[in-house]
Amino acid sequence: MASPDGKSVLRGSRIEERHTQVARVLVRVLFLNLAVAAAKIAFGYASGAISILSDGFHSLTDAATNIVGLVGIRAARQPPDEDHPYGHRKYETVAAAAIAAFLLLLILEVLRNAYDRLADPSRGLAISLTGFAVMLATIGVNVVVVRYESREGTRLGSEILLADALQTRGDIWTSATVLIALAGSRWGLPILDPIAALVVAGFIGHAGFQIAQTTTRILSDRIVMPEAEIEQVVRGVPGVVGCHHIRTRGAPDHVFLDLHVWLPPGMPLVDAHGLSHIVKDRLMAHYPQIADAIIHIEPPPEGIG
Repeated sequence: MASPDGKSVLRGSRIEERHTQVARVLVRVLFLNLAVAAAKIAFGYASGAISILSDGFHSLTDAATNIVGLVGIRAARQPPDEDHPYGHRKYETVAAAAIAAFLLLLILEVLRNAYDRLADPSRGLAISLTGFAVMLATIGVNVVVVRYESREGTRLGSEILLADALQTRGDIWTSATVLIALAGSRWGLPILDPIAALVVAGFIGHAGFQIAQTTTRILSDRIVMPEAEIEQVVRGVPGVVGCHHIRTRGAPDHVFLDLHVWLPPGMPLVDAHGLSHIVKDRLMAHYPQIADAIIHIEPPPEGIG
């Protein structure tokens, strides 16, 4: 059986390298998202098209998500301390919840602008071919971001990168909606601009709901991993009779597990302790997302074993 210290060092080195690579991707994507948001917001104010302006604010949420990811990666690097024996991972969840609150305020602003335009849809818009060029260029950047993050997220097994790629994919559809609104404005249908803003508000609301749903599940310690799969791995360890009271909590990529393992009643304590470590090592090797596992040793119920 390999030295636990050696395993811990190797595991820590791999985790640190993975964190570094994920953070590098997030920083690159952050600058791209900021550039996209700045272009949309600047042209939105210049043209008076609230659909473009709303889409620019929506793109800002992508940059905010990147920052949340970077905060999470930085927090994940901090080891447990006396005040935080389970580590600092939930700071990422708290930051994500703050982003959901920010999105709510953003929706109210978008809806206010849309209402003002619906009340007076005849106000002129300075929509030129430049507006179409700006939107097409930002869509192109978002396509590159989605492909890049999806590829790196799959390679690194990163929940953050894959989720961010999914959100950016939604931005592509939002921008396509804005393009339709711009075309409508040039064809004498300015009413499409505030309608498109309402559609964008819907996309923002959906993103906020998903973030709130995810953070609530983590903060409320909702089950993370199926019990049946964990039980199957545990029962595969020679000498183990069975297990029960399986509980998991945390984020999908940072799980805390505890369970009760049934061992033969006559097994010496030293042997039982060693077997519990084998169970723990087997679980953490099979599920890299497990940050820690606590094994409770007990004899099997009467009639089992």
